[in-house]
Amino acid sequence: MPKHQLRPQGDYPAAGLLRRFAAILYDFLLCVALLMVVTLAYQQIVLRLIHGGERLREMADQGLLAHDPLLSTLLVFSLFGFFAKFWTHNGQTLGMQVWGLRVQNKDGSAISLWQALLRFVISIGSWLTLGLGFFWSLWDKEKRTWHDIYSESQVVHLPKDAHKK
Repeated sequence: MPKHQLRPQGDYPAAGLLRRFAAILYDFLLCVALLMVVTLAYQQIVLRLIHGGERLREMADQGLLAHDPLLSTLLVFSLFGFFAKFWTHNGQTLGMQVWGLRVQNKDGSAISLWQALLRFVISIGSWLTLGLGFFWSLWDKEKRTWHDIYSESQVVHLPKDAHKK
């Protein structure tokens, strides 16, 4: 399947760490809202249909809803879907759009679903190591994080007037 080229095209500089963190903060807030909606829908629609309203209240009172593996799986898939859709479609999450960042292949094309999965999984590892995977960009000559390296992609900083090209 041919890769689609992202617009605008150009040779853009690698994104800096502070700008990346600003976009991450913005996307974090959106992801919290997404997780709240998914949790609400799951508990109020799916569990209510399965168990009924009264039993659902009893389960909540007993703390049985706190460690639901199906909900946890849905939340992880929802987060991955959020990032994968934006990254593979136009290379930008909403936070990245605000801060003028884009994830792409070196040739300026959109990343694949496989690359998005690698980015997602490796970025979790980057956070679990207290951000070391992100801070790696301070030592890397191309300002790449672990998930940039392993997914063979890059995050670039688009200039403000790039949309006019």
